[in-house]
Amino acid sequence: MTATIERPNTEIPRDRFGRPMVMPPGRGKRRVAYRRATTFVGCLDDMNGLMKWKARQVALGMGQRKDLVLAAAAANPDDKKLLGEIAEKATEHALSSAGATTGTALHSLTERVDRGQQLGYVPVEYEADIKAYEKATAGIEFIGIEAFRVHDDWKVAGTADRIGRLHGRTMIFDIKTGSIDYPHKMAMQLAMYAHSIPYDIPTDTRGEDPERVDPNRGIIIHLPAGEGRCDLYEIDISKGWGACLLARQVWDWRGTKSLTALIDPHEVPKKPPTWFSLAEDATTVDELRIIWTRAKECGDLTPELKAVLKDRNAALRGVA
Repeated sequence: MTATIERPNTEIPRDRFGRPMVMPPGRGKRRVAYRRATTFVGCLDDMNGLMKWKARQVALGMGQRKDLVLAAAAANPDDKKLLGEIAEKATEHALSSAGATTGTALHSLTERVDRGQQLGYVPVEYEADIKAYEKATAGIEFIGIEAFRVHDDWKVAGTADRIGRLHGRTMIFDIKTGSIDYPHKMAMQLAMYAHSIPYDIPTDTRGEDPERVDPNRGIIIHLPAGEGRCDLYEIDISKGWGACLLARQVWDWRGTKSLTALIDPHEVPKKPPTWFSLAEDATTVDELRIIWTRAKECGDLTPELKAVLKDRNAALRGVA
């Protein structure tokens, strides 16, 4: 069902890394870079298969482009930027981006369908895809199309393909034109959107969903390019949210600083403090009270320690 959208989504400003620049909540006056939702959930990906696939594409592309072979041979082995560009050209030549290009185009066409806009020219081989999409989504009332959402606590932002009502539930919908054999990342991404809030890009303001978005279930709209079919799959995003909580710990760990410190191998390391050294170094009576309490809680308040604490207390009070 076609949604009534007053104003199409516009582009969010981005930094040189492609991160969305979001105006922070409150009285912030400068935009802050938020991590993209796809990047956030990607930290748990098993990259082994992807890296092998890309290596095969580079090898295939290099085999077809002798000019790239020559360019690589002539490049300085330390010139990472140039070698990276050569590898990307080889990958593109191997037509590895064809699927992504087709998927992006189908996404654009489905957006026109849902906004009630004219489709214009559609290649014959993809006409059946669009008809299948229209049939599969006929019972869905879309209330958000390409909806930008933010999770301010984690500084994560992204664009949900669709937000819609199906069988009385308001859910996050995601359109996939490729394989959905490994839905783990999809479950995380939809969960991230379900736990985020709307952000209006032109006015840099946050809003609230008119209806509660289901945090437990989302829908994958599977539209495999060129196959003339479209299927809906319910996906468990409550488990995806559990993985998001794990991903947050991963990002926090990656951001941990000061894990190493330069040491002098000839310098004798300082001994760790003891209750007695803390008592002797105390400069106020309040510090002594804290030491007394903590030592007692730990079962370390011996008669010897009590004596040291009392002596230090008398010294600080100037009692003879």
